[in-house]
Amino acid sequence: MKFSTYLQNRQPILWRTFSNALAMDKINHAYLLSGESGVPLKETALFLAKSILCANPNPLADEECRFCRRIEHGTYSDFFMLDGSNESIKKDDVQEVVAGFSKTPLEEKGILIYVIHLVENMTVESINSLLKFLEEPGKNTYAILTTQNEARILPTIISRCETIRMTLAPRSTVLDEAAMLNVPKEDAELLAYFVNSGELILEQVESDEYQNAKESFKIALESLNETSSYALYAFEKDIISKVSKKSEAKYFLDMLALAFKDIVAYKENQIVKLGEYSTLIKPLSSKLNHIEESLIEIMKVRSQLDLNISPALALEHVANYITKGR
Repeated sequence: MKFSTYLQNRQPILWRTFSNALAMDKINHAYLLSGESGVPLKETALFLAKSILCANPNPLADEECRFCRRIEHGTYSDFFMLDGSNESIKKDDVQEVVAGFSKTPLEEKGILIYVIHLVENMTVESINSLLKFLEEPGKNTYAILTTQNEARILPTIISRCETIRMTLAPRSTVLDEAAMLNVPKEDAELLAYFVNSGELILEQVESDEYQNAKESFKIALESLNETSSYALYAFEKDIISKVSKKSEAKYFLDMLALAFKDIVAYKENQIVKLGEYSTLIKPLSSKLNHIEESLIEIMKVRSQLDLNISPALALEHVANYITKGR
């Protein structure tokens, strides 16, 4: 699926806003893309960067010209990307971008673009550096920022950007789309919380990152149905080593949080959303203690992964917390 098709169908406001800006040559110097988890913020930011540079926009990036391909492959010299999804963005990171943009553009377009994904994960020092940069944008310099939590963004940053809010499609719609594409139901149920399109689910389902996290998620549920000592052993032997990358650990903890939400739902006689995992999830309602507290702790540790805590320590802490007192 071309990403442009997703935006045109699912994010028409963004599509019209940016198409009109390009057509009228009135691109804002800074945009803030805001959306919940599941909205493809990073992918959208990259697509908009491609659209600014594209040789054959129709009306946005064709994703085929040499400029689009170079953005995709990270070889365009006048494009910078800071990604806050794996670790916090520091002052030195921003200053590196500022230093790069203080020089004459290297590419023939003469356009400088930077993307900061999940700007809420910037340190205080890096935010101060960014503010000055946003206040005094250079000629033909464009910023595209993203956030999953607009409430955590300083008003001074928001005021310097044109904010575009992206919306989630209903989960039932995404599941129906995935079913039409023959995505296994267990994968669709999990991935519908992370990506907001059946076709995007199909693209993600074969990734090593997802598969490692899913396999570890199953091991976690199976081991938690056994004794606490067995669960701790399984985490140490089969899980912590498998999800050693921070991105995989985030995926795993997100899945575990979904399972614990379902345990809470089952205890309250509500519908379990991960139906394909119900035989593993439902028994845990009587086998685990302090389930609600464990859910809060899982989500807390998940957020701490953005603050450079090691995945191994994070998973070890979660394992000890959810098995205590059994």
